[in-house]
Amino acid sequence: MDSLLDFEECVKDSPEFRLKLDQFETEVSLLEIQVDKVMKLCGKMVKAGQTYSAANQLFLSGLAELSTCHRKDGVIANCLNQFHQGLQEMVSFHTMLFDQTQRAIMQQLTNLCTQFLPQLAETRREFVRIGDDLETAAVKNAQVSRHKATDAERASHLLLATRKCYQHFALDYCLQLNTFKTQQKLDILNSVFSFVHAQFTFFHQGFDLLRDLEPTMKTMAAQLSQLSADCAAKRKDLENKHLLVQQRDASGEPMVSPCPGSDVIIQGYLFKRSRRKSRTWKRCWFSIRDNQLMYRKSHKEDAVVLFDDLRLCAVKSPEHIDRRFCFELLSVQKCCALQADSEQLKQAWLSTLQGSIDLAYRERAGTPLTQPKEPSPLVCGGDSSPGPPTQRPPALGVALRVPGNERCCDCGEEAPRWASINLAVTMCIECSGIHRSLGVHLSKVRSLTLDSWEAEQLKLLCILGNRVMNQIYEARCSEEGRVKPKAESPRAEKELWIKEKYVEKRFVQSSSSAGARCAKDDTGLRLYRAALAGDVVAMAAALAEGAEVNGSVAEEEGRTALIGAAVGGSLLACEFLLQNGANVNHRDLRGQGALHAAAIAGHTGQVCLLLKRGANQYAVDERGQDPLAIAVETAHADIVTLLRMARMNEEMRDSEGVFGAAGDDQTVQDIFRDFSDMASHDPEKLTRRQFSRGGEEDEEEGEEKR
Repeated sequence: MDSLLDFEECVKDSPEFRLKLDQFETEVSLLEIQVDKVMKLCGKMVKAGQTYSAANQLFLSGLAELSTCHRKDGVIANCLNQFHQGLQEMVSFHTMLFDQTQRAIMQQLTNLCTQFLPQLAETRREFVRIGDDLETAAVKNAQVSRHKATDAERASHLLLATRKCYQHFALDYCLQLNTFKTQQKLDILNSVFSFVHAQFTFFHQGFDLLRDLEPTMKTMAAQLSQLSADCAAKRKDLENKHLLVQQRDASGEPMVSPCPGSDVIIQGYLFKRSRRKSRTWKRCWFSIRDNQLMYRKSHKEDAVVLFDDLRLCAVKSPEHIDRRFCFELLSVQKCCALQADSEQLKQAWLSTLQGSIDLAYRERAGTPLTQPKEPSPLVCGGDSSPGPPTQRPPALGVALRVPGNERCCDCGEEAPRWASINLAVTMCIECSGIHRSLGVHLSKVRSLTLDSWEAEQLKLLCILGNRVMNQIYEARCSEEGRVKPKAESPRAEKELWIKEKYVEKRFVQSSSSAGARCAKDDTGLRLYRAALAGDVVAMAAALAEGAEVNGSVAEEEGRTALIGAAVGGSLLACEFLLQNGANVNHRDLRGQGALHAAAIAGHTGQVCLLLKRGANQYAVDERGQDPLAIAVETAHADIVTLLRMARMNEEMRDSEGVFGAAGDDQTVQDIFRDFSDMASHDPEKLTRRQFSRGGEEDEEEGEEKR
C-alpha cells in the first residue's frame, strides 16, 4: 500500500510533512476530477442503453403484432412466440444490466465523493484557518514585551489554546486524508468489480465467450476480499495511532526533537531577527547538523546555513532585547538573535547548542559530529530516565517471555504492547485506554515499544505479571458468577470488567471473606512485614485487600511499608511501593525516613533509587542527623560518596545556573543509574565497603578492594 501521512510529523508540522500534505491534496483533487469524468461517461452510456432498450421493446411489440397475423399457422406462431419470449428476456437482461451498471458505477462512486470529499474540504478549510490563527497567535505572543506580565500571560494562553486546536484539526485532517487514500482503492475496485459481474450475468447464455474472463474475475474477487480485510486493519491501525498521538501530545506544547537514524541533533521552530531590520522577526525551521546551524524560511525552500562551524560561536542570553525567550549566537563575522516560544524551549535550545559546541571542540579533526548526551526530556520528546537506551534490555521481549504476559491480562488478546507499571500487568491497546481513564493513582500505563523501562520496573513485570496479579484480582470471579471478557468483546463490557476488577476490587479474596477477622490495621501490618521481607507478591495482595500504602504501623514506631522495604534491602519492594504512590519523604516517630533507613542498613541500591525518586537528603532525625551523617557514622563509603556527590551537584546547580550544572547533573544521574542497574543485576558487587577515620591498614584494604 502507498505511504500515508505520519501523525508524529503532523504534530511537529515539519516542512517534510507540509510537502507530503501538498502531494496528498493534489492526488485527491486529481482523483476527484477523474471520478467525476467516469460518472458522466457512465451516465451517457446508461442513457444510451435505456434508449436502446426502449427501441428493442418497440421492436418486440412489432413482432408481437406480426405474430397475430399467423395465428392459424401453429408452427410459425410457436416459433414467433418463443422468439418473442427470448427477445423479451434479453430486453429484461439489458434493463437489469443498465440498472446494475448505474448502481455499480454511479452510486458507489457518488457515495465515495459525498462521504469523504465534502468533509475533507470542510476540514481543510478549518485546518487552514486555524493554521493562520496559530501563526497570528505565535507572532502576537512573540511581540509581547517581557515587562507586560498580564499581556504576556494572555498571549501565552492564547497561543497554547490555538496550538491545541491546531493540532486537533491537523490530526483529524491527516486521519481523513489517510482514510480516504485507503478507502478509495476499495470503493473503486468494488465498483469496477460490480460492473464486470453485471456484464457476466448479462452474457450468461454466451458463457463460452466469457469463459476466459472467469479466472480473472476469481482473482479479482480474491483481491477484493483481501483488500477489504487490509483496509479494515489499516483503518483500525490509523485510528489507534491517531488516538495515541492525540493522548500523548495533549499538552499542546510544541516539540523540538532529534531525528533517530539521521545526523540531525535537534530541530524545531524559532523566530529569527532580521539583520537589516532589527524590528522584523521571521519564524523559521531550525536544525543542527554536522556542526552547523541551518534554517528554512518555508517548506518550499532549501535549508540555509546560518553558522558554518559552531566551534566559532558563543551562546548567551541578551539583556538588550525587549522580547521574551530570546538568545544570541555570536561569531567573528556576525551575530544572530533567535527567539523560542517558551522558556522551556529556550533552555532546551541553549543546552543543546552549548553541548554541540563543547562536543565539537572535543572531536578530533576529520571525525564526524555525533549526537551529544541526551538533552532534556522536552528536547527528546521521550522518557526522562537517564542513560542511553542501548544499555537497557528491550522491554517488549523481556515482558512477553514471562508465561501469562503474552496475552492481555483483562481480555486475553494476543501480543499486548502496553503495560501498567504499578499493577505489573500487560494489556492490549483497547484495555490500555480504559486503564488510562481510571487515573494514574490506579494504573500507570506505559508502552512496551515506545517508552523506556528501568531494570526494577521490568523485574516487577516478570516477577508479578498477569498470572500472579490475576490470581489476586480475579480470585472470587467464579463465586460472583462473572465471565471474563474476550478480545472480541465490546468495549463497554471490557470497561465494566476493568472497573469491577481494579476500582471496586470486587473479585479480591480478602482475609475477612475467608473467615478471619482482619481489621484494616492488620492489612497494613501485613504490607509492612511483606515489604520488610521483600515479598512483592504478598505486598500486591495486601494492597489489593485495601492496605494503605502510606499507612504508618504503630507496632513499628510509625514506620511505613517503604521504610520497611528500605530496612529489608529489597530494591523491587521499594520500586513497587513508589510506583503505587508511597511517600518517599515520610518519617517515623524517630524522624527517620526511607533514606535514613537505607543509609543505616548500607543498601546502596536503595539510596540511589530513593534519590532518583526525590528523597530529601537534608531531612534530620530526632538526633539531628541527616542521611549523610548517618552514612559517615556507620562507615558506608559508597553511600557517603553518593550523598556527597548529590549534595555537591545541587549546590553547583543552585550557584552556577543552567550552563554550569548541565554536565554535572547528567554525570550524577549516570552514576545513580549505574548503581541502580548494578543493584538490580549484580547485587553481589555492592558489598559494603567500610572506612575508618584512621589506620593505614584500613586504607590499604580499601584500595585493594577498589
